[in-house]
Amino acid sequence: MRIFHELTRRASVHGNPHPVRRTRSDQARLVGRHVAGTVTRNPFLARGPYDALVVPHYRKPGGVEIYTDSLRAALGESALVIDSGINGTPLDGTHNLDFFTSASGAIHRRGVDARCAEIAEALAAETGVTVPVGALVAREVPKHRRLRSLYRALLKRQGIKTVYVVVAYFHQHIVGAARDLGIRVVELQHGAISPFHLGYSYPGRPGVPGQPDELWCFGSYWTDVAELPAGMDTQVVGASFISPLSPEQQAAKDPRLVVFLSQGTIGSALVEYAGALASARPDLDVAFHLHPSERSTEYGLPEGVRLSSDNTLALLASATYQVGVATTALFEGMLLGCRTAVANLPGNEYLAPTIARGDSVLVPTPTAVADALPTLPLATNPETYYAPPTLPPL
Repeated sequence: MRIFHELTRRASVHGNPHPVRRTRSDQARLVGRHVAGTVTRNPFLARGPYDALVVPHYRKPGGVEIYTDSLRAALGESALVIDSGINGTPLDGTHNLDFFTSASGAIHRRGVDARCAEIAEALAAETGVTVPVGALVAREVPKHRRLRSLYRALLKRQGIKTVYVVVAYFHQHIVGAARDLGIRVVELQHGAISPFHLGYSYPGRPGVPGQPDELWCFGSYWTDVAELPAGMDTQVVGASFISPLSPEQQAAKDPRLVVFLSQGTIGSALVEYAGALASARPDLDVAFHLHPSERSTEYGLPEGVRLSSDNTLALLASATYQVGVATTALFEGMLLGCRTAVANLPGNEYLAPTIARGDSVLVPTPTAVADALPTLPLATNPETYYAPPTLPPL
C-alpha cells in the first residue's frame, strides 16, 4: 500500500490520500504525549486479563469512532482498546504504544537491498516512475518485526483470545503477532473495497501470510466484490452508524442541493466538475464537501460553489444529487437516497460495479454534469451496501 501511494503520488495520478501536516510545535507536543503515554496509556500496565483486543480507526467525526462503537459497547470491560494518538485523538480510557510505534521506525539500515533495487528498476521500467522501494523496505520491515514482537508479548500478557482491528493492512504487526500465537483476528470494514484496492484484492485468492481470519462487512455487496486472500471468511454485520431514510425524509430532500464529495487524491480535479456545474446551473446549491483529512485552505473554489465541512451523513440525507470518484461516502449517499454521478477521474474504477448495476452513472467531463443530472438513478437495492446492524456472537 505504501509503495502504491508513493507511485501514484509521484506519477501525479493521485494526491496524498490522508495527508498528515504537523508544525514543529505539533511534533514536539506529540513527542511529549508519546513519552507521557508510556506510563499513562501503557497497555502492559492495564489491569487484565482481557478476552479481546480492539484497534479502532484513528478518524473520529464528532468524537465518535463509528466502526467499532457498537462492538466496544457490547464487549464492555472485557476488551482492551488500543487507540493510537499519532494521527488523531485517542478515545478516553484507551491505551496505546505510540512511543514504541514511533521509536521502532527511527533506527534502520540505510543500504539498499539488491532485490529492492531490482524491484524499483522493474517498476520504473513498467511505469516510468522511480519509487524508493529500498528506503521503504529498509524502514518498514525492521519496524514491523520490532512491533510484532512487542505485540506478541502484550497479547500473551493480557490473555487475548480475539483481536478486532480496523484497517488491518496498516496494522500488520498486530495481525501478525496474533496469528503467531494462534489468536483469531477479525477485521471490521471501514471503507470501500474493490478489485483495485491493494489492501484486499488478491486475484486468484492465494494464501497470504499475516491476514485476518475474518472480514466483517457492511453489506453483502462487499463480501465478493474483490478476491480476498485464501482462508479469509466474510460475514455481513451491517452498519450501526447509518440507516435508510423514511419516505417522509426522502420527500423532504432539497431538490437544488448537489454535493461534490472530495478526497485528497482527486480534490483539485473534482473542483473543476463542481465549477462547471455551478456555471451551467446557477440555480443549484453546489456544495464541495471536504474529506476529513482535507483542509479548507487547500482549494480555491469557483464562483457559485460553497465549501462544506458539515457532517457527511446529515448533508447527504438532505441532498438530491451527489458527485464523487471513489469515496465510501458515495455508497452512503446511495443508501440515503441520493442520485449518483461518478466523475471520470483516477479511481472511478472503484465504482464500476455500481455503474454496471445501474446505481450510478459515469460522467465523462466536467461540462457533462449539468446534462447528466436529470438522468441520474436512485440505487435499486442500497441495503446490499449497508445492511441493518446485526452484531454476531462475540
